[in-house]
Amino acid sequence: MWQQEFSILTTAEPQAIWARFVDVAGWPQWNAGVERIVLDGPFADGTTFEMKTPAQDVYTSRLRAVREGSGFEDETVLGAISVRVDHRIEPLAPGRTRITYAAQVDGPDAEAIGAAVTEDFPVVLASLAALVERDGHAAH
Repeated sequence: MWQQEFSILTTAEPQAIWARFVDVAGWPQWNAGVERIVLDGPFADGTTFEMKTPAQDVYTSRLRAVREGSGFEDETVLGAISVRVDHRIEPLAPGRTRITYAAQVDGPDAEAIGAAVTEDFPVVLASLAALVERDGHAAH
């Protein structure tokens, strides 16, 4: 098993960040690692989504542990490999919020796969925070 966590502090309001999370079709606006994504149902536990990343095939993931307004986990299983990412929104004080992506990979070559999956997480978090801050703390 391999684990790593990435966080960023932002002035964005938690509900504005949550609005970006549940707007799955809008993820490519702030995540360059998502070329296309389609959610197959509501943003809720058990719902699957298909995601196309640049230079890779489409793969299917499942939403797990959806916590309204505070985060969710997604899981992608490819053979003997499981990749889970917990996306957390933590209000710290008025005008201060921490966004965290915590990744866990189980299976063969977990360390190498985890490093590849998470290498853009700092940039993704910075892009998300900048977008929500720029848009006046609300999703459009």
